[in-house]
Amino acid sequence: MQRGMMANGENATGLILAADGRPLKQSLARALRLQKLRALALIAPLLIFILVTFAAPIADMLFRSVENSIVPDTLPLTVQALADWDETSGEPPGEAVFVALHQDLLAAVAAKAHTRVGSRLNYEKTGLASLLRKTGRRVKRMAEDGNLAAQFAKIHKDWVNPEIWAVIKRFSGNYTSGYFLNSIDTRLGADGIEAKPENERIYIFLFERTLLLSVAITVACLLIGYPVAFLLATLPMRTSNVLMILVLLPFWTSLLVRTSAWKVLLQQQGVINDTLVFLGLIADDARLAMINNQTGTIIAMTHILLPFMILPLYSVMRTIPPSYMRAARSLGATDWTAFWRVYFPQSVPGIGAGAILVFILAIGYYITPELVGGTSGTFISNRIAYHISSSLNWGLAAALGVILLVVVLLLYWLYDKIIGIDNVKLG
Repeated sequence: MQRGMMANGENATGLILAADGRPLKQSLARALRLQKLRALALIAPLLIFILVTFAAPIADMLFRSVENSIVPDTLPLTVQALADWDETSGEPPGEAVFVALHQDLLAAVAAKAHTRVGSRLNYEKTGLASLLRKTGRRVKRMAEDGNLAAQFAKIHKDWVNPEIWAVIKRFSGNYTSGYFLNSIDTRLGADGIEAKPENERIYIFLFERTLLLSVAITVACLLIGYPVAFLLATLPMRTSNVLMILVLLPFWTSLLVRTSAWKVLLQQQGVINDTLVFLGLIADDARLAMINNQTGTIIAMTHILLPFMILPLYSVMRTIPPSYMRAARSLGATDWTAFWRVYFPQSVPGIGAGAILVFILAIGYYITPELVGGTSGTFISNRIAYHISSSLNWGLAAALGVILLVVVLLLYWLYDKIIGIDNVKLG
C-alpha cells in the first residue's frame, strides 16, 4: 500500500510531491514567485521610466513648494536669537540679535550666500534683497566691539524697522507655508493668515480664468467636433479615411507655426478682418478685436485641441450599429427622436473621453495663450512659467503647480462621481 502511495507522488507523511521530490505546495509557490519576478522584470524599464520622468519631478515639486532651509542655514545664529523676540511689541530686537546677524552675515558674505537668502526673503517682503546686498558690502567694516544696532541702522534705517525682523522670524523655519499662501493671494502676518491688498491679488483670478476658459474651449471643441465625428462615422470607409487625413493634418505642423498663423489671421489688419470688411459684414473702422484677448485664446486653442475631441468621438461612433437608428425610425420615431433617444446615449462615452482629454490639455497650456492671449487671455500656467524662467521663484511656481494638480484631480474625482469614469471609452 505504501509503495502505491509513493508511486502516486506521496511520501510517508501523506504530502504530495512534485517531480523534483519537493512538496507540491512549495513547488507551486516557488513557480509563482518566479512568474512574478519575470513579470516584474518585463515592466521594470517602464516602471523606472515613470518614476524618473513623472513621480520624481512631482515629488521634487511638492518638496520645493514647502522647502525653506536657505534662511535657517544661512542665518542660524540670528534665527536662534530671534526666537525670544516678541514681534507684536512694535520695537526692534535687542543688541544680541544684531550681534548674531553680524556674525551670520560675515560667514554668509564669505560663502556668497547672503544674496540667496535675500532673494528668498524678498519674495515675502520687497526690499530685503537689496537691503542684504547693501549690508553685505559693508559688514566687514563694522566694529564688533561697538553698538552694532546703531551701525546696522546707519547702513540702512530698515534694520530698526520691526516689520523687517518679523518677516525674518516668520520665515526662519526649514519648511514654510508662505508659497502656498501667496498662491491663494494671502500671506502670513502678525495675527496669522491675512488677505493681501486688493491690488496685489492675482492668482485666484488666474485660476478662475484658467478653469473658465478651459471649459469654454472644451465646449467649443465638442460643439464643432461632434458633427464632424458623426459625419466621419456615417460616411463610407474610403471617404471617411480621406477626410480623417484633414483632421490629422494639424498634427503634422509645428504648434508654434499654427499659433503664429492664428496671430496673422486674427489681428485687426489680418485675413479674417479683411475678408469681413470686403464682404461688407463689418465697417473698416469697426474691425473685430480677436487677438491679445480671451477670444483669441479660445479660437486658437479650439483649433489646436479639436482633433483630441474628434478622435475619441469617432472611435466610439464607429462602433454604434446603423441598424439601431433604422429600427427606431421603423417604429415611428422621427430622425431627431431616433438620434436623441438611441444614438446620442451610445456616444456619451466618447464625449466623456474627449472632454477629459481636451480639458486636461487646455488647463496646462501656456504657449498658445502667451502668444495670442495678451494680458487678458493668459492662464495660470503662464505665471508658473514666468516664475520658473524669469523671476526664479521656484517655490511659488511649485506651489502653483501643486494647486493646479490638486484642482485637476478634484475635478477628475467629481467627474467620476457624477458620470463615472467607467463610462469613458475610446472605442
